[in-house]
Amino acid sequence: MIVPFSAADFLDRALAVYADRTGVVDEPSQPAESLGEVSYARMGELARAQAAKLDELGVGFGDRVAYVSHNSARLLTAFFGVAGHGRVLVPINFRLSVEEVAYIVAHSGARVLYVDPELSEALADVSCEMKFVIGDDADMYAEGVDPQPWEHDENATATINYTSGTTARPKGVQITHRNIWTNATTFALHVGATDRDVYLHTLPMFHANGWGMPFAMTGLGVRHVVIRKIDGAEILRRVERHGVTVMCAAPAVVAAVLEAAETWEGEVPGRDRVRIIVAGAPPPSRTVARVEEELGWEFIQIYGLTETSPLLTVNRSRAEWDDLAPAERAAKLVRQGQPALGCTLKVSESGEVLARSNVVLEGYWEQPEESAAALADGWFHTGDGGVIGDDGYLTISDRKKDVIITGGENVSSIEVEDAIFSHPDVAEVAVIGVPDDKWGETIKALVVRTEGSELTEQELIDYVKSKVARYKAPSSVEFREVLARTATGKLQKFKLRQPYWEGRERQVN
Repeated sequence: MIVPFSAADFLDRALAVYADRTGVVDEPSQPAESLGEVSYARMGELARAQAAKLDELGVGFGDRVAYVSHNSARLLTAFFGVAGHGRVLVPINFRLSVEEVAYIVAHSGARVLYVDPELSEALADVSCEMKFVIGDDADMYAEGVDPQPWEHDENATATINYTSGTTARPKGVQITHRNIWTNATTFALHVGATDRDVYLHTLPMFHANGWGMPFAMTGLGVRHVVIRKIDGAEILRRVERHGVTVMCAAPAVVAAVLEAAETWEGEVPGRDRVRIIVAGAPPPSRTVARVEEELGWEFIQIYGLTETSPLLTVNRSRAEWDDLAPAERAAKLVRQGQPALGCTLKVSESGEVLARSNVVLEGYWEQPEESAAALADGWFHTGDGGVIGDDGYLTISDRKKDVIITGGENVSSIEVEDAIFSHPDVAEVAVIGVPDDKWGETIKALVVRTEGSELTEQELIDYVKSKVARYKAPSSVEFREVLARTATGKLQKFKLRQPYWEGRERQVN
């Protein structure tokens, strides 16, 4: 018997087993009216009401529905009300510029756009066939109406998640229902999730579908706790208030929690209870040790990409390491880990990490050439360089594709270079990532000014912030007389990066 997988399966199970349990605690402080504590039964009603509203709007199965939103209970429910009912959810990074959001809405062909009320004015010029403000619930839900049934198709696209890559324009990653199902179930298995857990959404839900946690945790009846804006002290308060046991985070969030813990009065909450799952860039080993010693939380590292739903590897402390000193254990945990269940990895002759798994994307939306390149020879080409040790552990050693990961966000260096080069006083530019203890990497621009220009570092940074999302702007600018090139005129970025990474074993941080 073959029963097609569907994103709807996770909420369906919660409704069958945990209907009366609190499913989500919404962010109390937000511009839309908070939904407060929402039972799984009510989540199911809202998901069905959203699907019915899409029916009413004439949005058919396979049509795209875009969201630009901070974390919220409404966005969480949309994973089921939209994707779980046969439409394609397009969650968009709320930090992007107006131009970037407009491109994604247009490129995805979204027929409906829901915008966070905090962003409605800034995104007023982004056009879409139908556009609504989140929180105006009459535009989102048709209560008391049965939605049209959707025949589950596990190979149908469930979400399109836009990610920065090697080109200036983001690519739309098509994630299928089968991808979602495989990622969610294997992720939950590897981190030992149960219905006794409480999950804090410190990770943006738009980011690779919150790494699949909206699905995995819902299927197990876990209580979701929504946090809208990240603050280290507030994370600790919610861990204490709600009994949080698990969260996902970029290294910058880990750093914020450690900083807040230094001034926390009394014992840090969650000791011997919280599991913090980290990805985006490996933090320094001393940060891993501090998580264990100062917070008393378990540190789990994973590796993956938006294109892989995202889970490819898991590095979790094992019984053989129990007697190691924290520093020794931390040195083992900074590796990316061993392949997740159902995933096969290998390293190509050129040193690139390749993967095969049911979590690998269907393709890039309307970019067949990019899709063919990424999936060449039956393997997904990660663009990351790495080595696999004799014990099966993957260590990422360098980045093959031209992407900088800062604070867990992918930034195309080419995109930033385009923005900088549009300044009339810039003659040449190269953008590189340099190591940073807090953010993993920060963005540095190496710039040759036009003759006679007196352009300053701050002037250029401010200019770039007006062109792209603020987090994509360089944090430092170094002016040079010339940028070394090959005989054919190509910049050799590995040589430009070398002085900043000298003495480091790996060329990513």
